[in-house]
Amino acid sequence: MRFGLVIAFRIPDTYTKWDEKETQKMNDGHHYARVPAISVFTNLDIKKHHEKLILWKNYIPEEYPKYNNYDAINVDKVSEIPCDYDGVMGVPITFLDKYNPDQFEIIGLDRYTVPKEFLVGGRVAINGKPKYARILIRKKAGA
Repeated sequence: MRFGLVIAFRIPDTYTKWDEKETQKMNDGHHYARVPAISVFTNLDIKKHHEKLILWKNYIPEEYPKYNNYDAINVDKVSEIPCDYDGVMGVPITFLDKYNPDQFEIIGLDRYTVPKEFLVGGRVAINGKPKYARILIRKKAGA
């Protein structure tokens, strides 16, 4: 069940925390807890997976630093993925809800893709400072 931008899950009748801000009794007589800021991802073939991400920004080396410990550039915002760069890019996890398998290849998550001895604090780094978790991607040829 959905309430606006949150997802609700049915909770057992034995659940003792009946805070109306967190739970709601529905018409079916059961209580549901609301969970804000949750996303559900699927590998099912749905229309959204084929929506092309519009790329508009050109690659300028000074604006896209390379990681110290992995051969890829850092992209801080999904909206700033360069349209003319064909190498590996580290993008924020917010990329996942815009991922189009016809347009991009996901290489992996930084901490699982980059050898551990090259990570700083379990992450790819720029100037020795680790970045937040990055999904490593590459544009597909012709996309």
